[in-house]
Amino acid sequence: MSGTRPSAAVLRDGLWRAVLEGSEYDAVDAVRAGLDAGWEEEALLLDVVAAVQKKIGAEWAAARITVAQEHAATAINERVIGALVHRPAAGRPVPPHRGRVTVTCVDGEWHAFPARLVAEVLRLRGWRVDYLGAQTPTPHLVAHQHHTNSDAVLLSGSIPTHLPAAHAAITACQAVGVPVLAGGGAFGEDGRFARALGADGWAPDARGAAAALEAGLPRPTAVRQAVDDLPHLADQEYTMVVRSRGRLVGEVLTDLESRFPAMRGYSDAQRERTAEDLAHILDFLATALYVDDAEVFTGFLGWTSEVLTARNVPAHSLVTGLDILTERLHDFPRGLCFVREGAAGLRGRSAGAVVRGSAV
Repeated sequence: MSGTRPSAAVLRDGLWRAVLEGSEYDAVDAVRAGLDAGWEEEALLLDVVAAVQKKIGAEWAAARITVAQEHAATAINERVIGALVHRPAAGRPVPPHRGRVTVTCVDGEWHAFPARLVAEVLRLRGWRVDYLGAQTPTPHLVAHQHHTNSDAVLLSGSIPTHLPAAHAAITACQAVGVPVLAGGGAFGEDGRFARALGADGWAPDARGAAAALEAGLPRPTAVRQAVDDLPHLADQEYTMVVRSRGRLVGEVLTDLESRFPAMRGYSDAQRERTAEDLAHILDFLATALYVDDAEVFTGFLGWTSEVLTARNVPAHSLVTGLDILTERLHDFPRGLCFVREGAAGLRGRSAGAVVRGSAV
């Protein structure tokens, strides 16, 4: 080893180039160079690998890389983690044993990368970690707790539509006496949904998760039902929207064809994709009703509008679809309010885009 230790920015640039080119060997070499230069594994995981993974997602959303590139880059980053932390025993530090925890994703959650990072950081800090990976069904998660009696379950969720499933997992684990620490974008930037769902703690990142565990999470003693945390569920709007999802998608799709003439020339694949988009909109509306927070719905619409715009797809069709949806939600006052708020926000974005475009 010689010369000055490379900065995090230099290491990130090297890793980014490697994953973008699809070169697994160069990607592994980039992080091992940091290790050889004196970087600790945890810092490389969080300040280099995690940062590059975040950039991968942002570049996909901005349509600067393809879905295939995003998948390939993520797969390479996964293997980089393995190459970084799986070293011969003689070369590994031996931290003190702190306890045993389970790290897993919410049922239905495929984005396992953040959970994997948390698992590896906790191992480096001396925890015995049972890493269960993506979309672990709640009954199997609870069965694992009966078998292991973990000190805590660390539950990761990236997509807000999985919050109802997360709530079920939280209450089920607590019912068998295991505390739950929640993390990931699904729970909000400030963790407000983790608190709303009764989690025993929330962490914004892997370092925060380690700190929360080290501070200690008390064993839960009370058994709760979903309505105990979220009394507004008694109005049944969430349940009725979920049950009506298929019918609403079909009705809105039919009306869109009459109000948005361009759809008449859509191929079967385009129609199927439009139906999927409508289903996602309803899923986010249902989740907003579950947690009684319009931002879950309006935030998704804003993100979707940006993604569509980056792909040169007219986002105004979203507003038309929402207008049609309002006509079918007259029996759902909270849902109707959320949809109207979302449509108003999109109209404001469209007006801003026109003004900005005319000023150029």
